[in-house]
Amino acid sequence: MTIDEEIFARMGELSPAEKKVARVLLASWPSAGLESAAAVAKAAGTSTPTVLRLVTRLGIGGYPDFQRRLREEVTHRMSSPVSRTQQGAREHAERPVLQAAIAERVGLVEQLAASVPPSEFDRAVEALAGRAKQVAVMGGYFSRFSAELLATQLDQVIPCVDFVEQPVGHDIGKLLRLCPGSVAVVFDFRRYELTAKQAAAIAKGRGAKVVVITDQGLSPATESADVVLPVPVDGLPFDSVVGTIALVEALVEAVLLATGSRGIERMKQWEDTVQIARAHRGAPDPAPRPSTGPAEERT
Repeated sequence: MTIDEEIFARMGELSPAEKKVARVLLASWPSAGLESAAAVAKAAGTSTPTVLRLVTRLGIGGYPDFQRRLREEVTHRMSSPVSRTQQGAREHAERPVLQAAIAERVGLVEQLAASVPPSEFDRAVEALAGRAKQVAVMGGYFSRFSAELLATQLDQVIPCVDFVEQPVGHDIGKLLRLCPGSVAVVFDFRRYELTAKQAAAIAKGRGAKVVVITDQGLSPATESADVVLPVPVDGLPFDSVVGTIALVEALVEAVLLATGSRGIERMKQWEDTVQIARAHRGAPDPAPRPSTGPAEERT
């Protein structure tokens, strides 16, 4: 488990002063952890001993060890897909590819329970299920596909859901409709994108609640977040979306359960209106369409 995962996992055990330190660290992770203990304490409005107690609670011997481990984690997280693939190929050369790939992705889903704090997940569900005026969901170059899946499924459970493909481009109007009582969900993963940080800041500035779904390195967009859901993404040759998809499906399921009959009614209305055609064995042939042109001669 990485340091920030440890902090998230132990948040409920921390004293009020230690929680202040934890929030300062996570809000500007990982850069805040590379500051001196005194600087972190000043930013949190606590004392240097409080910072050191938090480090000890994480099972780390001292602040120098904390920073050394943090630098190692940052180096690993920010490495390119090429370097991670080269390293992974050496490590897994003796293992059957399919079995190894499946085992690693099962592991990512299992890690999800530890990486996402239940309290943060519950806050995200509460925001989405609480009759939001508008829900704007957006992602980056790769994460847009996960964002679009969340938007598509949420739209069948709650109203007023928008997928924002270019939040600071031609879709800026969807962001400008956000207001107090609205929710913005921002996906952003390592090799983070400036547009995610900008979109989160715009949404926050308009009074919307901001939910950021990111990896354990924590996107800069978390600076504007009310809720942060960190997902394990390690994979070869690229970061895996398995954990992200599992989180998306869990969110949609939880929102449906939280909305109760309201969500079920929305699903019924959605299906009745869209009239999704489901192909199944033994289905009757569709009725012939009326001819719009001259009748064909029968021979």
